[in-house]
Amino acid sequence: MSDHPIPATRPANPRFSSGPCAKIPQYDLNMLSDAPLGRSHRSAVGKSKLAEAIDLTRKVLGVPDDYRIGIVPGSDTGAVEMAMWTMLGERPVEMLAWESFGEGWVTDAVKQLKLDATVRKADYGHIVDLAEVDFDRDVVFTWNGTTSGVRVPNGDAIPADRAGLTICDATSAAFAMELPWDKLDVTTFSWQKVLGGEGAHGVLILSPRAVERLESYTPDRPLPKIFRLTKGGKLIEGIFKGETINTPSMLAVEDYLVALKWAEGLGGLKGLVARADANAKAVADFIADKDWIANLAADPATASTTSVCVKFTDPAIKDGAAFAKAVAKRLEKEGVALDAGAYRDAPAGLRIWCGSTVETADVAALMPWVEWAYRAELAAQ
Repeated sequence: MSDHPIPATRPANPRFSSGPCAKIPQYDLNMLSDAPLGRSHRSAVGKSKLAEAIDLTRKVLGVPDDYRIGIVPGSDTGAVEMAMWTMLGERPVEMLAWESFGEGWVTDAVKQLKLDATVRKADYGHIVDLAEVDFDRDVVFTWNGTTSGVRVPNGDAIPADRAGLTICDATSAAFAMELPWDKLDVTTFSWQKVLGGEGAHGVLILSPRAVERLESYTPDRPLPKIFRLTKGGKLIEGIFKGETINTPSMLAVEDYLVALKWAEGLGGLKGLVARADANAKAVADFIADKDWIANLAADPATASTTSVCVKFTDPAIKDGAAFAKAVAKRLEKEGVALDAGAYRDAPAGLRIWCGSTVETADVAALMPWVEWAYRAELAAQ
């Protein structure tokens, strides 16, 4: 066993899962007492709650007034699939992937939808060269790689006069990163990520260009009922006013409203981004002078501020995958970091969620424990 001392301070909240993520600070179930349980989501109170969630989403994220926002089934996956199945096929598409979820969208485009697709991939820790992407085609990509810890640094590579649509899976970026709405035609997320909401619900945001595509293009494929966004060649506007396609959980909606109001109290998106940035900086500052640990992101400009992925770089480690799992298990046994292991398909290491609901003091308190667990596991080899 290593003689490295056990850290004196423990994180007050050891929840560093990348989804579902930590609840907002000082969360209490009594905050949900206004949920209209046992009421229809189509009742006046149900529709008002859903409409309020849409309105607050627009306000906190700064979504333009002429963009539609809808609450849809199936979490972020449902929202992305809905966009792909209803809009793609009108023109060739470029599929960009640098982590497992992006790989999933590639599989859907190539093997399920059988589209005319150009696939561009990058290894974990990297993103593709956006300068090579043809944005006159439709382009599908993740803004932030939840499983790889890399993100698109900005929207500069996306031309304003593009002919194609940009379909952006932003689930672990929304509410923690600035999103350039003028460069995004379809944006999706699930609120169990950055705002720590409950699972199963997705959010679909459409630009006017995306609406135009929906109303002018009919794909040559069957569409399941929960994917249908138009009727008679016109957008079903009710979806974007709180009339959901299927039955939502009013308890989960109330939970989302509580988180949105908390975000408002921080000053909205600016405050949320500042919290995530500070959390990621706490990790970066700790590992900066260490020769045994490093950020998985090869370029600091593309390093995620939410799903911060780190790898162990000590050449003395005999089995990297087993070592990283043992470190994560040791941290969980000590009760200082729950669910902090790397994603199953990602390179061995840790994934420390640093989203806006996490307290910077907890991230700072965790990092000495990471070193303690690393040294203890190294001695135990």
